[in-house]
Amino acid sequence: MLQNGEMMSGLQMAELIEEARRRIVDHVYLSPCARSEYFSRLCGLEAYFKLENLQMTGSFKERGALNRILTLSEDERRQGLITASAGNHGQAVAYHAGRLGLKATVVMPLPTPLIKVANTRSFGADVRLAGETFDDAQAHAHELEAEIGATYVHPFDDVQVIAGQGTVGFELMAQEPDLEVIVVPVGGGGLISGIAAAYKAHRPQTRIVGVQTQAVPSMRESLAAGGPVAVDRRHTIADGIAVKRPADLTLKLVEELVDDLVEVDEEEIANAVLLLLEREKAVVEGAGAAVLAAVVNDHVPQAKGRRTAMVLTGGNIDVTLLSRIIERGLTKDGRLVQLDVCVKDRPGALGALLNLVGDAGANVIETHHERAFTALDLNEVHIELRLETRGPEHAEELIAAIAAAGLHVRRQAEPQSWHD
Repeated sequence: MLQNGEMMSGLQMAELIEEARRRIVDHVYLSPCARSEYFSRLCGLEAYFKLENLQMTGSFKERGALNRILTLSEDERRQGLITASAGNHGQAVAYHAGRLGLKATVVMPLPTPLIKVANTRSFGADVRLAGETFDDAQAHAHELEAEIGATYVHPFDDVQVIAGQGTVGFELMAQEPDLEVIVVPVGGGGLISGIAAAYKAHRPQTRIVGVQTQAVPSMRESLAAGGPVAVDRRHTIADGIAVKRPADLTLKLVEELVDDLVEVDEEEIANAVLLLLEREKAVVEGAGAAVLAAVVNDHVPQAKGRRTAMVLTGGNIDVTLLSRIIERGLTKDGRLVQLDVCVKDRPGALGALLNLVGDAGANVIETHHERAFTALDLNEVHIELRLETRGPEHAEELIAAIAAAGLHVRRQAEPQSWHD
């Protein structure tokens, strides 16, 4: 049997994936592969979503974590487990270790979303916060590993973890046998290595495309360099794929088996999170939404006109981040606008303005009066309005109606004076 650290071919990995499938099949949710009519029309292809965000712990990571735990020796189980994680892998280890009566310690970076920290603790793990990045957390976890004598379960640099993740590939083959393109988020490379190994062994004509965030493109940089390299980690809402350095094992498998690797930026990811929420009623974190970001923004041209599955890897997004994404997305879409209006400072002026807004069919979310910190005349008042509209055209109609009433109005932050 192959051991951790050994290099292997895709065919050898496919054999391990089949073993993993038999091992975990009764303990991991068979997630749906749902066709999307909306995104099929929008993107000009047959769009399917593999909904791994519906797993018990909210991500695909359960597969690899459980497979690794089930291959531990009795001595290793007694000693307990330790891991480092940006969130999803830690939750998976904590959940299945708790279910099997094993002790688990999970080290997470300090910026890990609160929902992931809270969920991991709720599964019974001892959670430690250390460092700013996954790599910092991993270094601390290895220090603790020697101190407490626990077995380290790596998020991606482990043949049994990769084999567990690869079971997603076998499920896709059974659910939609004629898929032509599979689009997968890439961080450390464990998931795409497993899926690609499964497909290249049984459906070699299917194209496998990976997606990274431009903020941390470690796999692309490593492929270009011919070996694993560490990249600077910038802030990203796709924290689940923000891995500074891939493993030798996953890099080799990606190089051998993956057909293409593309990047998406933060705005594209945020927009994809909002699109999935609004159009598919799916709560998906930034790392998972990266695949839709790539397809919607035409970074995967080989998907055009083809049956394409996108793996939505996780749904553990912090609600405060989600609320910011929604607000920013609505603003960019012209459905949330903020107006500055100058009116006479006299009784009834605000009421008249709000009546104007109501008659135009917009909804007032917030108002703010400003008299002191303004260059207006003493008999004038600055009113800031935050409004919901039906979209850009409706917003322009509303602005025109306010201006037609003799009031000075502009969108906030537009570089023009009040009385031009």
